[in-house]
Amino acid sequence: MEKILFKHNGTPNLETLATYRSLGGYEGLKATLALKPEEVVDVVKRSGLRGRGGAGFPTGTKWGFLPKDVYPRYLCVNADEGEPGTFKDRQLMEENPHLLLEGIAIAAHAIAAETVYIYIRGEYEKSIERVERAIAEAQAAGVLPERLKLSIYRGAGAYICGEETSLLNSIEGERPEPRLKPPFPAVAGLYGKPTVINNVETLCCLPDIITKGPEWFAAIGTPKNAGTKIYSVSGAVRKPGNYELALGTPLREIIFNHAGGLHDGRKVKAVIPGGASAAMLGPDQLDIAMDFDTLAAAGSMLGSAGVIVIDDATCIVRSVLSLSHFYQHESCGKCTPCREGTYWLLEIMDRLEHGKGRMEDLDLLGRVSKKMAGRCFCPLGESAFVPIMSSLKFCRDEYEFHIREKRCMV
Repeated sequence: MEKILFKHNGTPNLETLATYRSLGGYEGLKATLALKPEEVVDVVKRSGLRGRGGAGFPTGTKWGFLPKDVYPRYLCVNADEGEPGTFKDRQLMEENPHLLLEGIAIAAHAIAAETVYIYIRGEYEKSIERVERAIAEAQAAGVLPERLKLSIYRGAGAYICGEETSLLNSIEGERPEPRLKPPFPAVAGLYGKPTVINNVETLCCLPDIITKGPEWFAAIGTPKNAGTKIYSVSGAVRKPGNYELALGTPLREIIFNHAGGLHDGRKVKAVIPGGASAAMLGPDQLDIAMDFDTLAAAGSMLGSAGVIVIDDATCIVRSVLSLSHFYQHESCGKCTPCREGTYWLLEIMDRLEHGKGRMEDLDLLGRVSKKMAGRCFCPLGESAFVPIMSSLKFCRDEYEFHIREKRCMV
């Protein structure tokens, strides 16, 4: 299968402008600038590109929501990458920052934006350094449109800023909390103006879509899940890392053919297919196609495609406790269901793990989760109970063992 994002991986000095241009870099931008913005939007719509940040919403359709004749417009790049188990955007920025810049310039032309904010989590020092250097190189060489203003905004490590309106508030210097929608960012986003927020991986797909055509991109993957996807595989595998494969690649192939399988004698207990927010899959679901629609139909989601493999030597209760602590810590506290719900989920999980649990706690976890579902202000609260409820579905016996024996099963 032809790669798109990692096709030049391993090329010496790929992060430099000279090397990137020698490999055909910025040809997509050159072709884009010869088109009208609405023509670029149409090309991206026909490609079938869906957002790679989590929701999987069609990119061209998202661009098309901007109101006509309202300016200025902003493009914000979500490079916060706070989802546990996800580390794909970091590799793209560190190894091939000009690919991101070219994608940014294409998107900015398509939506007629002249100001771009690249929101990178502050811990990604190398990513920030590489992108800053790439911007300086590209501007000095004149390969970017003169009117395009690019600024890097360093995030402070708040998971909530992965939610697009929280990200906008953070850039504006406000408390990073989600906004009430509608209005959506396309209508009233950054500083109240039309704004598009795109993920790093999404933007990096654009140069090849322009140069090779939307039909070429749409032919990769499955009919409604076009293109390739970077799967970030971690956990109990021999070769953790990022793997660029066609959307719809079976989970079993990702784990065993690409990530090296599990260590000797170990078996799969559960898999989180799309970052910590995605519902766990059981060992009988390893042949599932890893795309947006198939996973949604199975009750989970592709999300950021952070594949976390859990083996039979891992305590599921302890693993879920760790995730519960994460969500409780990262809740912004704006809405009561999330603020209180994450607190009580953590309290219950903590006592289960430490031998103080009761059988009725398992039903209590379900009742707390039900009170949160559909009532939280943003997806963080809607995700906090997902690891608990999905793990209970596959590993309830392990929870019950913790309660009876007051220790881990493994």
